Amino acid sequence: VVNLLGISITVLFTLLLVFIIVPAIFGVSFGIRKVYMKTLLKVFQWATLRIERGAKEKNHPLYKPYANGIIAKEPTSLEEEIKELRRSGSSRALDTPEFELSDIFYFCRKGIETIMDDEVTKRFSAEELESWNLLSRTNYNFQYISLRLTVLWGLGVLIRYCFLLPLRIALAFTGISLLVTGTTVLGYLPAGRCKEFLSKHVHLMCYRICVRALTAIITYHHRENRPRNGGICVANHTSPIDVIILASDGYYAMVGQIHGGLMGVIQRAMVKACPHVWFERSEVKDRHLVAKRLTEHVQDKSKLPILIFPEGTCINNTSVMMFKKGSFEIGATVYPVAIKYDPQFGDAFWNSSKYGMVTYLLRMMTSWAIVCSVWYLPPMTRQPEEDAVQFANRVKSAIARQGGLVDLLWDGGLKREKVKDTFKEEQQKLYSKMIVGN
Repeated sequence: VVNLLGISITVLFTLLLVFIIVPAIFGVSFGIRKVYMKTLLKVFQWATLRIERGAKEKNHPLYKPYANGIIAKEPTSLEEEIKELRRSGSSRALDTPEFELSDIFYFCRKGIETIMDDEVTKRFSAEELESWNLLSRTNYNFQYISLRLTVLWGLGVLIRYCFLLPLRIALAFTGISLLVTGTTVLGYLPAGRCKEFLSKHVHLMCYRICVRALTAIITYHHRENRPRNGGICVANHTSPIDVIILASDGYYAMVGQIHGGLMGVIQRAMVKACPHVWFERSEVKDRHLVAKRLTEHVQDKSKLPILIFPEGTCINNTSVMMFKKGSFEIGATVYPVAIKYDPQFGDAFWNSSKYGMVTYLLRMMTSWAIVCSVWYLPPMTRQPEEDAVQFANRVKSAIARQGGLVDLLWDGGLKREKVKDTFKEEQQKLYSKMIVGN
């Protein structure tokens, strides 16, 4: 038994080395992941057809009646909606700038609609799929259909937990160990082109191994627009693995808060080989200090582009929410990047209020794969007539348009905070203009 176990471990390590680690070092692929993805697609298609046929036979609804939300809403203004309400119940002229009792019903209705189906809350929960991907129940209308589907799901559980999970854990351990060891050793070399060259390739190699630990299948578009030294790379934020997705194709200086534990060990090792920008917990709240450190970094054109996620929190990859203006105030060239995940193979969204980091990584490593597309957009600079907020909104709109995401003005901080008084005041001002004029 011991001999068989030793032989099995040797064979497994050899396969890892030949088919995953060595290709990751040289940045090549044998196409195994794409074949795996195509096979999964065929299985999903068969399962979907079987589910639809079974649902039809049992005469129960399979999909929600409204794909885009519970309440159908027309894109009309407050003034138009109130005029429509007055038209149906008032004999006065519609343009009369006076308060009417019927106006109250408009605000009551809007309040109830927002409670039932608001634009913000649903951006922080997993996107519901129309087809089952043999993972967790991603459509709550799905019911038991057949024995064959149940057996197929059970077989998928065995493959994901008994084969893919140990393999992915081994790859992740290998990638992180090489990153810590490699960057620590490089820290003893004198600064220069040799150290920069070695640091770049060590980072790329380790991130590519970590990407394979997630069975990530990534399609990069417009690589000629990749961020360059002295600039800032900004992207929409869905998951902590966004960093790995981008860093496996480019070389970035990371920005973040100093952590303890394993993350702290990785940060201290990385900063020895590359000028990352780490802040103490007390420094993160000092906007002026953060802006100063970032400005000093981008002014040195020999330093790597900074990677920033201006939303400040993870969104479920259906939309892009308000960008914080800090990274748009320092006058650097901005390189927008749009990231769009395919939830069919595994949901990459990190709901931090529901799952801890360990639970989230376990979910990622037991999903079928992480499939996504990355678009590098042309560089953008702040126009003379623009302020930082307008520039941030222009960049955000470009990312949303390219990634096929909904462009929202709401602050992602509403995930944990109350609505600011300024938002309430805006609605009050709009109504007051109707009553008393401008």
